Amino acid sequence: MSEDHDELLFTLLERLIASSRDGRMPDFVAVTREHPELETELRELWATAMLAEDFGSSALGSDDLRSSGGSPESFAEQEGAHTRAAYATGRRVGDFELHEELGRGGMGVVYRATQISLNRAVALKMILPGRLASATDLSRFRAEAEAAAKLKHPHVVSVHEVGEFDGQPFFIMPLIEGTTLAKRLADGPLLAREAAELLVPICRAVAAAHRHGILHRDLKPSNILIDLEGRPYVTDFGLAKQLHASQRRRLAPGDEPTRAQTPDVIRINSGASSISVQDSSVIRASSGSAHHAERDGYVDEATHLTATGAIIGTPSYMAPEQAAGQRGEVGPASDIYSLGAILFAMLTGRPPFQAASPVDTILQVLEQDPIPPHVLNPSADPDLELIALKCLQKPSDLRYPSADALADDLQAFLAHEPISARSGHFSQILSRAFRETHHAVVLQNWGLLWMWHAVVISSMSLLTNVLLLSGVKSRWVYPGLWVVLLGIWAACFWSLRRRAGPITFVERQIAHTWAGSMIASTGLYVVEWSLGLDVLSLSPVLGLISGMVFLVKAAILSGRFYFQAAAMFLTGVVMSLMPLWPIPDLRIALFGIVSGLSFFLPGWKYHRQVRK
Repeated sequence: MSEDHDELLFTLLERLIASSRDGRMPDFVAVTREHPELETELRELWATAMLAEDFGSSALGSDDLRSSGGSPESFAEQEGAHTRAAYATGRRVGDFELHEELGRGGMGVVYRATQISLNRAVALKMILPGRLASATDLSRFRAEAEAAAKLKHPHVVSVHEVGEFDGQPFFIMPLIEGTTLAKRLADGPLLAREAAELLVPICRAVAAAHRHGILHRDLKPSNILIDLEGRPYVTDFGLAKQLHASQRRRLAPGDEPTRAQTPDVIRINSGASSISVQDSSVIRASSGSAHHAERDGYVDEATHLTATGAIIGTPSYMAPEQAAGQRGEVGPASDIYSLGAILFAMLTGRPPFQAASPVDTILQVLEQDPIPPHVLNPSADPDLELIALKCLQKPSDLRYPSADALADDLQAFLAHEPISARSGHFSQILSRAFRETHHAVVLQNWGLLWMWHAVVISSMSLLTNVLLLSGVKSRWVYPGLWVVLLGIWAACFWSLRRRAGPITFVERQIAHTWAGSMIASTGLYVVEWSLGLDVLSLSPVLGLISGMVFLVKAAILSGRFYFQAAAMFLTGVVMSLMPLWPIPDLRIALFGIVSGLSFFLPGWKYHRQVRK
């Protein structure tokens, strides 16, 4: 890679980052039109840069700041101490007098305040004083207020009033004493009944939000507030999004949420945790357009907040489809996943996935299964473990169909009744066996390559069969042909794949399995020689070896590969019988055709998906 190439790449990346910091959507279309050869590298660098920048800014929140030895004063200097001072204790914001700061995050800050006209204590949230708010910040802030204001549920934090002071938008919520679930879990796992009793009303609240067409998308322990009487509340709708009408119709029907006076913001006794503050940044992976967002099933007035390809939420608690960005559709099942992650944390004291960095955590969410809770906490209740793991299924349709259904199972547990998570109908088991796993997304990188591999393997097999029918009996012609040609193709294959981006752990597993099959296939010639057998007499074993490769792929990638595995096993049997039939010896040709189709058909399918 030349220095000019690196310099151009760096310049284009800087231009995109500058656009993002100015609150504008980076124009990937224009950049890639000018430099199409750099599109893949640029998108990878952009995703990495945005992850680093967004989580870096998130780290400036109060919790991380204190843990790293910083202070609120040092943070204030970075954000503009002179502006923050304008909102110090005793400062008036319209009809409200500010007192102490309750918490802050990457975008907002919450104060304990008094509404002078009514002489009542309230919580006031506004964008961080001194922060140069972008259009995205303002839109997200207003979206949070609008989403919370729509919901009137006894366990949802809502909004009393929305206003603006000196150009700074704010909204008002009631103030009560309490804590957060995150602070509660800092002391360790909860007892089984306590966990279930806390989560049931949260599930009902989330179900009510879904019926109102609102996804939360950032459910986590720090967004679950608990008052002094032990009542939980859902807060922080900063990443909320409107459901499309068609998706709202798919939700389980239910009664409208109870319209009751609801306490909305909990005062954290320690003052260390953020309250109703967006303390997780948006992780932008790539740009998208308005029609993309609507295509994914959602209507969003500020499409630039959550464009297709954006990763929205907190990594340890986000669903795989959120972590996958443009490759997944975020819906009610995503919130159900997050509820399961919260239950997992209640049972174990830690989230289902956590790593040294947000990027590593996202990779775990995409590629790994959660550790069973009883491994981390031997006293974890088996029924609650099953409920949590059902919520944490990678395929969204294997989770609970609604948050109400999850709440029903938790209530069944509390009533000592059988839970639905233990039931498994034969049709469900069969469906799971043949579905794609969460690793199947890697096949989008292999589609075109598999099509070429099908051509190569079929051509080599036909050429081998032609040599065999021509009477070529030399023992070293065939292994020489396969070793040389397959070796060249393997090098080309891997080189072409590396150009498509970083190679994942799962792809390395598949590559090793495939390499093992090539070595075994070539080794058959050595076995034939050592046993004194005729050349290609062990060729039926090729079908068995290929069948085992597709069996591995079925377990790791997609159950549909069971069909290819069965076809290859059957091909091996037929190849062993063909010498007994009065027909030309076409064993190798048969193997090449069946093997080629087994690669070409799925390759064509996933290649079409990428092009779409």
